[in-house]
Order: sequence, then structure tokens, then C-alpha cells
Amino acid sequence: MNRYLLYRVVGSLLFLEAFFMTWCLAVSLWYGESDTLAFVTGVVITASVGALLRWEGREAKGGMTRKDAYLIVTVLWLVFSLFGSIPFIVGGYLPNITDAFFETMSGFTTTGATVINDVDSMPHGILFWRSLSQWIGGLGIVFFTIAVLPSMVGGSVRIFAAEATGPIRTKLHPRLSTTAKRIWSIYLLLTAACAVTFCIAGMNIFDGINHAMTTTATGGFATHNDSIEFYNSPALEYAGAFFQFLSGINFTLLYLTFFKGKFKGMFSNSELKFYLLLVCSFTAVITVMLIVNNHYNIEHAFRSSLFQVVSFITTTGLFSDDVAQWHHLSWVFLAILMFIGACAGSTSGGFKSIRALMVWKIIRNSFHQILHPKAVLPVKINQHTITTTQTNTLMAFFAVFVLACLFTSTLMIAMGIDNTNAITISLSCISNVGPTLGTQIGPEMSWATLPDIVKWMCSLLMLIGRLEIFSVLLLFSRSFWKDN
Repeated sequence: MNRYLLYRVVGSLLFLEAFFMTWCLAVSLWYGESDTLAFVTGVVITASVGALLRWEGREAKGGMTRKDAYLIVTVLWLVFSLFGSIPFIVGGYLPNITDAFFETMSGFTTTGATVINDVDSMPHGILFWRSLSQWIGGLGIVFFTIAVLPSMVGGSVRIFAAEATGPIRTKLHPRLSTTAKRIWSIYLLLTAACAVTFCIAGMNIFDGINHAMTTTATGGFATHNDSIEFYNSPALEYAGAFFQFLSGINFTLLYLTFFKGKFKGMFSNSELKFYLLLVCSFTAVITVMLIVNNHYNIEHAFRSSLFQVVSFITTTGLFSDDVAQWHHLSWVFLAILMFIGACAGSTSGGFKSIRALMVWKIIRNSFHQILHPKAVLPVKINQHTITTTQTNTLMAFFAVFVLACLFTSTLMIAMGIDNTNAITISLSCISNVGPTLGTQIGPEMSWATLPDIVKWMCSLLMLIGRLEIFSVLLLFSRSFWKDN
């Protein structure tokens, strides 16, 4: 393992994290609040360690191997979360290292689970850091660096492969850095449009910017305890649902549609049609349930259903209603959406719609194969035939995803957490959703009541889910650490 290369890359990117902390320091100075010292300390420590690691890795030689890429990406996300927790600890907002690390990991992985009981009492700089961490992590720390400073990350293709999401990856340009710039241009425009819309719909500028970052990153951190429900504004709920839905679409597809005018590709995209079908069908079913069981009027039922369905399938985690008060069957529907997730190549987490569509086609072909044993039945997505290797990887991913949820939820039940919460907490973390569906935690409550050991388990699950399982679990295999 080329440890000097690891030092150089991680050290360089710690400078980037320190740079982002200076933005929060500026916000703190602007509002003149108590978190100024916390960010000064965070910037100094992060930049100092970055300089030390950069110095240690100054003589790094050789190219980046596939092993190096997987190790660097996993270590990088852990290091960013560790140093990102400094402002919480120094400022005394989350003095417990477990809580501070959990909050920061939840931010960078865009999970949105929080251990802060009173978000409204937090200073503006801390709130901005929570939102900014989600915005950075939305498309990936490494992906952001490739777009802005490609020279910082050697072996860009390998390290991008270790961080990228989805079973099928499409490049917009032969140069990865150019592709990254184009994807980030969509991300920036979407964030700016969302911020302007939120401000027009009634948010102040600070709230509008923060919610725009966490909405387009499908992260879910809010500046108030009651999330979007705090504003009691139908306009904001519809706007939030719209931008969450857009953020759940493959960003490559968005670029080709709005920058290249290839609208036909959007309407013929199998994954997008499946994603839209899920949103429409589940929204309709839950709307009826809210009218019948909760006695909502039609518009209120539709609006609440739409917002929560889009929030859960995009794994954003913002809420405009207390889902814990809904019929238990609606929890099952939302849990299914938590599991599936939106499109690959977006900022959302979960299993991904394209994988769910592939599994469905594999199951369908298996039934046909029983009746017609000699038939050749390829699995096709957007006229692209899925190879046997991709199919095997998909089924392995599906199995590990389910087993990870079952294993961690079993451990939580053994620790005294009730069944519903244990299952939905595991699913929420590995899918990077944030809210749960039980009565002890629920979408409106903090995760601070969980035991510390469970918080560390959840932090690991968040990382595993964000890096699509294999990138992290590969490091625990014996073969990874063999010299050859």
C-alpha cells in the first residue's frame, strides 16, 4: 500500500475542508455569535494536520492502484467527518465525540439524522456548517475535488470509481474532470434556483440558502426543529417536493436534457419512468389513506403525501408532517421507498431505482425461463444489455444490502430498541435517509436517545451506504491486504 500517496491526497483535501470551514467562520463573524472560536480552532487544526500529511507525502512515487483508490476514498470520508466534528466539540454544542462524529458523518453522507435536540438554539455558523457538509457530500468529496482541482487527486478515474454510485456510469466527456465540471454546473444551478424559489416562497435568505443546499444534496438538515413544517406554507412544500424530485434524477440525464436539448432521452429513460411511476403510485395510495384515516381534505392529503413520498424516495429526510401519526401501513410504503431510493447518478441514496428495475426484470425473465428453458432473455436497460458480470454484482449488492440491515437491526433489538425502530434505523442509515418511522425516534425526534454504541454502528452504516457498500467492506477482506 502506497501510504505516502495516501498522506499526500488526504493532506491536500484537508486544506479544502479547512477552506470550507472559513466560509462558516465568515458567517459566524457576520452574525457575531459564540461559534467564532470553534471555527477558528477547526480551521487551524485541520489546515495544520493537512500541512503535516502533505509534507509526509511529499515524496510519494508511483501511480495510484485500484487498492490505493478504495483505501483513500474510505479514509478520506472518515477523516473529513473526524475533523468536521471539531467545531461541535470546541464550541460545546456536541462535546461528546460520539455525537459530534455522528452529526458530521450524517452531514457528509447526506443522511440527515441529527443528535441535536434543539436546532433552533444553534448559532448560524454551526447551522451553515451542517448544511454545507451535506452540500459537499451530495455529489461526493472526491468528485467535487476532481471538478475544481483535478491536480489534487492523482488517478482520478480509479478514485472516482471507488466513490461513484450506481451500477452503470455514463461519461459526458473523455476527460473525467470535464465531466465533473458539467455535472457540478447542473448542481450549482439547481441549488441557486432552489434558493431563489424558497426565498420567494417565504424563507429568509439564510434559511433559503441552507435549505437549498440540503434539498439539492437530498440531505435533509434544516435550520429549525420542525423542518419544512415550521413554515406552514403550502408553496414551500410544493417547491421543496419539486426540487427534491429533480435532485433525485440522474444528473447526467439532466445535463443532456437541459444543456444539450436531448429531451427525447429523458422521456425514453427506463429508470426515470420507473422513478416517476413509484412517486405517482405511492403518492396516490397514501393520499387516499390520509383522507380516510386522518380525515385530511384532498389538497392537504395530496400535498403531505407528495412531499413525504418524494422526501423518502430521494432519501432527503425533510418533513412537512408527522408521519408517526399516520396509519402503520403508510410506514411500510415509505420504508419501501427508503429502500429503493431515486436514480443512480443523483445525490440520493438507497438501493437505487435502476437496480430495483434490474432485479424486477431478472425475476420476470426467470419466470419466462421456467416455461421456455431454451429462450435467450437478456436484461436490457435503455437498450443497453446488462452483462452477466453486472448481474452477478447486482445480486451480490442486493444480498449484502439486505444482510447488513438484518444484522444491524438484530443487534439493536438485542440492545433493547423496539423492532420497528431497529429495522427502520438500519434502513434509514444504510439508505442515507435520516428520519425513521417508529414512535420512539420518528421523523420529528432527535437520535440523541440512542446508546453510544448504536450511534457508532449507525455512523458506519451511513458510510457503507454512501460509498455503496463494497468500497468500504472490501477493506475488511483478507485478499485486499495481500501484497500481490
